[in-house]
Amino acid sequence: MLRRLYEKTMRLAEGPNALLALVLVSFAESSFFPIPPDALLIPMVLAQRERAFKLAAWCTAASVVGGIVGYAIGALLYDTLGKWIIDFYGYGQNMEAFRATYAEWGAWIILIKGLTPIPFKLVTIASGFAGYDFWLFVLLSIITRGMRFFLEATLLHIYGEPIREFLERRLEMVTAGFAAVIVSGFLIVRYVI
Repeated sequence: MLRRLYEKTMRLAEGPNALLALVLVSFAESSFFPIPPDALLIPMVLAQRERAFKLAAWCTAASVVGGIVGYAIGALLYDTLGKWIIDFYGYGQNMEAFRATYAEWGAWIILIKGLTPIPFKLVTIASGFAGYDFWLFVLLSIITRGMRFFLEATLLHIYGEPIREFLERRLEMVTAGFAAVIVSGFLIVRYVI
């Protein structure tokens, strides 16, 4: 089943709707969706390595725009939609402490969490909720998301074929590792931060 899903994802990555799917997932992940765009960016770059940097740029732009929506949810709709999203992911009890930390460490929070498996939507909603400077939030989001996606694209552009062979030979192990990284991001926010 996993092999079929991988093959379907690779076909999607080469298909005419691939860029639209990447943009939609990148946008949604920054405001409410749980699956990171890396799940599409990686196979898309492996399928079309000559477009690696264009795909990373689209992924970054869509993620930042989605982050702006997440910021708006935190700033304007926290009591309704924002609180519901945060509670859905199980982090409602930490938001007041997170908000207080923003006054001192806001820039570092955005930069570090944008690079890690910690769900970026939590950062975007919390930034709006905390009233973090909007333009600084946008600038830091561009930096951190761009660094993440362009680093992936660069590595895949340079080492694409060996990485693809590794993925295809050890698909189950890589998938389990990817899932563990996503789950660890949620657990870190819930129990550490």
